[in-house]
Amino acid sequence: MSERVALLGLGTMGLGMAGRLAQAGFPLAVWNRTASRADNFRASGVRAATSPRDAARDATVILSMLSDDVAARAVWLGQNGALAGAPAGTLCIESSTVSPVWVRELGAASQARGCALLDAPVTGSRTHAASGELTFLVGGDAKDLERATPVLKAMGKEIVHVGPLGSGATLKLVNNFICAVQAAAFGEGLALLDKSGLDLSKAVPVLVNGAPGSPLVKNVAGRIAAHDSSVHFYLGLMQKDLSYAVNEGRRHSLELRTAELTRELFRAAAEHGFASSDLSTITEYLRGRTPESRAKA
Repeated sequence: MSERVALLGLGTMGLGMAGRLAQAGFPLAVWNRTASRADNFRASGVRAATSPRDAARDATVILSMLSDDVAARAVWLGQNGALAGAPAGTLCIESSTVSPVWVRELGAASQARGCALLDAPVTGSRTHAASGELTFLVGGDAKDLERATPVLKAMGKEIVHVGPLGSGATLKLVNNFICAVQAAAFGEGLALLDKSGLDLSKAVPVLVNGAPGSPLVKNVAGRIAAHDSSVHFYLGLMQKDLSYAVNEGRRHSLELRTAELTRELFRAAAEHGFASSDLSTITEYLRGRTPESRAKA
């Protein structure tokens, strides 16, 4: 492989992405704030870096998968940040779900360092990351994307060039806030079914197999039926994405009213103990459940 890759962030998504890059044969360095997340990679010959700067020092492509703007800014621009160690000519890829404002700030910092930047957030869950079935939503220069394509293909099934820098981040926020709205609407619908005394085993299939049955609703309904409590996407992170979407709307003098209302529902759910649960548990909060009662179900 001609590119040497550094991946920053081994969370729910980054862990699977790093695994795919290693399997594809890319020379790989990984970094994570909790160093033990890299233990399994050390055994397979992947270099576990001591800092983002250390990870970047011999990379030709640096990719990050982090939680939010604050984390991304520290990892890229901090004293031991990746850009401080990135050689000129390095291709930087921001795959975190972050604000377009931050993407443009990072783009300017990368350019000043003699590096190029793509924003390439993903759609898909933890299982898609592990199986290499992510979809990348890319903003940036077409020539930079051409260079990045072999790296992205190792982790994804589809690459969509959305437009100039920041376009991928914008589309990802729209994607996520629509998903959140659907999950919240389904949760309120279940709450009304509960209060009305309807048999959910009969009522829910009507919703899932009818017009409301989007892939997101089908997934949430299936997880509820299977009592699946594993985390594919943290509810607290969806709350953050809703806030970024609302703020981006305001930048364009646009009030995203459904996103704002849904953000408040997710914020309340997070404050009631669901922040570290899967986003699908918004349905449980809206049905009057608690994390404790859900665990006993």
